[in-house]
Amino acid sequence: MLKTRISLVALALIAATQAQANEQANSKGFIEDSHANVLLRNAYINRDKKHGTDDQIEWGQAFIGTFNSGFTQGTVGVGVDAFGLYAIRLDGGKGHNGGAGVDFFKPSDTEPANSPHNLARGGAAVKFRISNTVLKYGDQMPALPVLQYDDGRLLPESFTGTLITSKEIEGLELNAGRFTQLARKSAEGRDSGDLKSINVFGGSYKFTDNFTASLYTADNEDVMKKHYLGLNYVFPVSSDQSLTLDFNGYKTDIDKKFVDKAGLTGDENTIWSLAATYAFGAHSITVAHQRSTGSTGYNYGSYQTQPWGTSDGGSTIYLANSYWSDFNAEDERSWQIGYGLDFSAYGVPGLSYKLAYVVGDNINTHGFGEGKEREIFNQLRYVVQDGPAKDLSVKLRSSFLRTNNAVQQNGYNDDGNEVRVFVEYPISIF
Repeated sequence: MLKTRISLVALALIAATQAQANEQANSKGFIEDSHANVLLRNAYINRDKKHGTDDQIEWGQAFIGTFNSGFTQGTVGVGVDAFGLYAIRLDGGKGHNGGAGVDFFKPSDTEPANSPHNLARGGAAVKFRISNTVLKYGDQMPALPVLQYDDGRLLPESFTGTLITSKEIEGLELNAGRFTQLARKSAEGRDSGDLKSINVFGGSYKFTDNFTASLYTADNEDVMKKHYLGLNYVFPVSSDQSLTLDFNGYKTDIDKKFVDKAGLTGDENTIWSLAATYAFGAHSITVAHQRSTGSTGYNYGSYQTQPWGTSDGGSTIYLANSYWSDFNAEDERSWQIGYGLDFSAYGVPGLSYKLAYVVGDNINTHGFGEGKEREIFNQLRYVVQDGPAKDLSVKLRSSFLRTNNAVQQNGYNDDGNEVRVFVEYPISIF
């Protein structure tokens, strides 16, 4: 993997023919390039469990404020990024709150059946820029294949640490960082995710307008080492048709301490997916295959305060067949057929629809027989195009997940129906 990483970087450096324009030289100043925004997010999730487990229902209103300063002028630019998060509980009461996969509001320590009625958290990071290289230290939300914060619930996760992002060569982005704290989605403190430390390194290079490759690695202390490879190629067929091939793969080596703590069946996993999407006019059709091999399934996300938590971000799964189920069990093979429709071609700009059907089999349930699962995913999204409510979005999502007895007895997954409703309204202050 190290040789592969070095080869990719070297090839990118050799292939690059043009340096990126110097962003710091064009800095307008700390105030002049500053931006402040507020996102209003109303989120509702209802997970209807089918076999004895209490349903999970949470509903809340979030206010997500962000401030991103410009950089001071000069050879070394200095700036600040900050965020403030506030959430009000609208529903999620006794018997339905605290679902590990929902986590809008963390249950009370003294009354586990109840959650706080509101939640507040903030953070800030100082940043320095030389040319096109930025060093940022403090609270931030990294978006990397091996460390991807979760923004798919009411409030986002955040990490505390240092991240260097370099874009000195056109088309090439390099990242290196170390993070030592994680604030979970429902946290008011900084380190409730109980992360010890995670080091990340990697980059992506745009070889051509149509082909991009990414290679990343992460060392999560006392948990695992994880490596990622991503390849994306877009083949233009005609002016309104294209074929996109998207490969994503992870290789994970798990620390023995974590194997024992989490009760895993083994210490290594390899998982990959290959998706082909044919887009024609307003339509798109996707066919994907995903395969997991090794002595355990693919582990990611959650929190180390839970025995199985890895604390590497709830969206650290760049795989094609990840919906409600991730289809990431030990030895699991899964196939997807998907369809997308952009209604703008039919006179309704801003409206889109996605449907996916995924089936998985060959799950190793360790004595209960071959495990199987299947999911139907639907999502309808509308973004207001103009007027006073411009950019307001409404997203309706549902999943129907079904598993066989082997999977249920093994404890990997269970039957259920899920509904999500997200209404978001972004406000630009300046």
